[in-house]
Order: sequence, then C-alpha cells, then structure tokens
Amino acid sequence: MRGLRVGLRGHVIVICALVGCFVWTPSGQAQPFSSRPITLVVPFAAGGPTDTLARILSERIGAELRATVVVENVAGASGSIAGARVARATPDGTTITIGHWGTHVLNGGIFKLPYDVVADFEPVALVAMGTQLIVGRKSLEANNLKELIAWLKANPGKATAGTAGAGTGAHVAGVFFKEKTGTDFQFVPYRGAGPAMIDLVAGQIDIMFDQASNSLQHYKNGAIKAFAVTSPTRLASAPDVPTVDEAGLPGLYISYWHGIWAPKNTPKEIVTKLNAAIVAALADPAVKQRFAELGQEIPPAAQQSPAALGAFQKAETEKWWPIVKAADIKPE
Repeated sequence: MRGLRVGLRGHVIVICALVGCFVWTPSGQAQPFSSRPITLVVPFAAGGPTDTLARILSERIGAELRATVVVENVAGASGSIAGARVARATPDGTTITIGHWGTHVLNGGIFKLPYDVVADFEPVALVAMGTQLIVGRKSLEANNLKELIAWLKANPGKATAGTAGAGTGAHVAGVFFKEKTGTDFQFVPYRGAGPAMIDLVAGQIDIMFDQASNSLQHYKNGAIKAFAVTSPTRLASAPDVPTVDEAGLPGLYISYWHGIWAPKNTPKEIVTKLNAAIVAALADPAVKQRFAELGQEIPPAAQQSPAALGAFQKAETEKWWPIVKAADIKPE
C-alpha cells in the first residue's frame, strides 16, 4: 500500500505539472481573461466612425487579454438600442460597449431611455478625442463656409443634412448651426454615419456635420468638400481645412470623444484588467498612427483611467443637457 501511495502521489505531481503548463508558462503569460469571447458592442452601423475605432482597438485589446474580441453592430434609435442591451448584460466583462458624446451624454438629455447613461454603466477608459467637420457634396456650389451659409439662406428648407439619427451629435450640431446662422434645412436620419456618408458621396444629400474620422478619407480623395473643423485648432491630418473661427463662425466647438463602458456592477478587478488592455492598445504605435490618420487624438495617460472617464462624462452631461433642453431638441 505504501508503494501504491507513493506511486499515486507521483502521478499527482506529474498531472499537476502538466496542468501548470496551461495556466503558466516560462514566458510569464497570464491566464486568458475569459474562456468566452468578449463582445464589443458598437451602437451604430458597420463602416461608420465609431465602428472603425472599435475595429482598430479590438484586435489589440484581444491580444493583451489573450481573448477573442468580437465587434457587434447594434444600430438604431441613436445608439440607445445598444445602450439598453449592454446596460442589461451580465456584468462579467464579456459584454462591453464603445460610445461617445452622443450615446453617453446627449441621449440622456433627449430621449426617455430604459436606462441611465451614467448610473447604469461602469466607465472603463476614455479612448479618443475627436472633432467634427462641416462637409458637403462635391457638386455643391459653395466653396467655403461663408458661401455655404449664403447658399443655405438663399434656399431655405430645401437643403438636406444627413445624421446618424435624431438626437445624435450630427443632429445636435446641425440644430446649433441653424440657430447660429439663421439658416433652415431638413435633417435626414440614417442608421449610422457610414450610410449617411455613402449618400453624401453619391450626392443624394447636401451636407453633414460629421466626425472627422468618418469624413477625412472622402475629403482627401476629393469625393466631398470640407468647409470647417469644429475646434479652435486645425487638424494635423487636414491642415488645409480652416477652423470655424477662421471660417467665420466663431465658437461652434464640438468635441466628439469616445469611451468604453461595461455594465453597472462589473467587478473592479475586471474593469481594471479591461482598462490595462485598452491603455496598452492606445500606446501601440500602429494604433496611434491609425487614430491620427482619422483625426483622432489619444488622450494623455492620466485621462485614460475609469475614474477620469467617469468624471469627464459627468462634466459633459452637466454642460450639454441644459443646452439641449434650452434648444428644445426632440427626437424626430
């Protein structure tokens, strides 16, 4: 019996050693984040600016976590269908969402939502700071912002502006533009900025107040016109496009930032792991280059933490909700 016990113990030692090969290796790799895929929910159609950023980040995040990251597009209702889904998801880190100024600030001030844009999510990381471009179809007779405003005034109610849906950033920007310039035009809602841009390039709509990440490539290819960037400084990736100040419409500043959130009550240690993977992805030179090409600035490391995103989102909510309500912006 003693020999049998020794033999069994020897087998146990061998088995444990073999099992150890799956949970630790000499290279120091950690265990995979999850045995199940991580779903990164994009609240708009494929091909749009938010979808593009998600796909750039997903592969690098997956490599950091040693997990598969699946990008899933859940479009509709200005991103609120996706918001409701993620808010109700199991808080185990396998369902997260990328969103922005529109989905996680404006929607809460415009729509009656089945969730709270702040309280029902755990901030994970602020990933990009973007801006908008005021763009138009290639055949538009206006060649600068002043000429565009004059053309709109000469054709009241006739021009069309594409949006990613009622209450989205493009819609809100368009409403403010109308009020600042005394112009009038029609909004045409799409299921995302990607489909709207397809119609702008095709000349089916006249203008867009669009994220630079969605418009720059088409502008550089000569498929559309760009009249101004909605920031106090020009884009490094499009230095020939004037700011709204330079173009004659001072102060129309809109920062189209993006962040990543998990469902409320996701354990802190999981949020910390997700954040670490995202921070590592944002430090990747290839990711930095892709973001720069899209007119997106990666925030400083100190602003990439969950706490920083939470504080920034709260400040943006306090800033924009009163503006939205004063303008009486309603879902179309």
